[in-house]
Amino acid sequence: MPDNLNAIIGALDLPALIISPEGQIIAHNAAARDLIGMDMVGLPHAAVLRQPAVSAAVDLVLSGAPESRARLTQRGASRDSIWQMRAAAFEGQRRAILVTFTDLTAVEEANQIRRDFVANVSHELRTPLTAIMGFIETLRGPARDDPGVRGRFLDIMEREANRMVQLVDGLLSLSRVEVDERVRPTTPVDLKALAEETIAALEPLAAQGNNTVTLHAEPGNWIVPGDIGQLHQVLRNLVQNALKYGGPDKNVVIALHPAQFDVALRATAVRIDVQDDGPGIEAHHIPRLTERFYRVDAHRARTVGGSGLGLAIVKHIVNRHRGRLAISSTPEKGSTFSVLLPQE
Repeated sequence: MPDNLNAIIGALDLPALIISPEGQIIAHNAAARDLIGMDMVGLPHAAVLRQPAVSAAVDLVLSGAPESRARLTQRGASRDSIWQMRAAAFEGQRRAILVTFTDLTAVEEANQIRRDFVANVSHELRTPLTAIMGFIETLRGPARDDPGVRGRFLDIMEREANRMVQLVDGLLSLSRVEVDERVRPTTPVDLKALAEETIAALEPLAAQGNNTVTLHAEPGNWIVPGDIGQLHQVLRNLVQNALKYGGPDKNVVIALHPAQFDVALRATAVRIDVQDDGPGIEAHHIPRLTERFYRVDAHRARTVGGSGLGLAIVKHIVNRHRGRLAISSTPEKGSTFSVLLPQE
């Protein structure tokens, strides 16, 4: 019978093991061995499934229940994994137990992302809404007949309303990008022409801070398959960030580098660098810059109108184009945001 059991559970994709009526493990498949990290045949289940809730669920079935479930948490070097354990009786009255494990890690992470997303959106909207409601109350009361205060408050209310509009627009844009992320665009796009259009479009913003935006491009082939609207959004977001966070009287450079084979992409790719001379970013912030709503300096980001979604949108667009985004920065020496896009 053990050979038959091994054959049966060996065909399962899920980690699975069988426990005898006496509570000993009599068979398991390779997936279960990988999960537990040892060969378990002949060992008591309590010595292997050491988490109290899991052992208790198995004992419940051994004592007569048809099935039982529990959560198993496995500690890992980089992250924990979460499993749903199901124990069910089989083989008539002998009460042998089939135990299977379903990986819930991705589901749990998705739920946590959803909870964090709702919390972040709520926080981002609550701040301007609270300010607007406070100003409305003041305008209806003490400042009702004060034109100077009324004008100043209306300006602030307009700014806060624009923040909410920007946030909603960013969320809608991110949603559209995520919907199309699995579909790679194929329309030929001239990156040099796109960079020139971006510089022209952002000239008024650059003039406000007495900044200059220049394009450096060696002779070469700058055509890549892509979505021209989304790639324009990538360049616009990166240059806007460089202008906003780099500070006044600074230079921003868009540099186009000829196609070279990129090991990470396993393809020949053109590289676009957006470089600024700003204060730079400390190294521990860089891995998190593309997270939704993550800001190095939240107060400054709100002051310059940042929503915390721009780089998340950039990352998803670059992913859709099968490219990659690289960020390098040195405090007090500026930052470089590099987008690599394959030409094939």
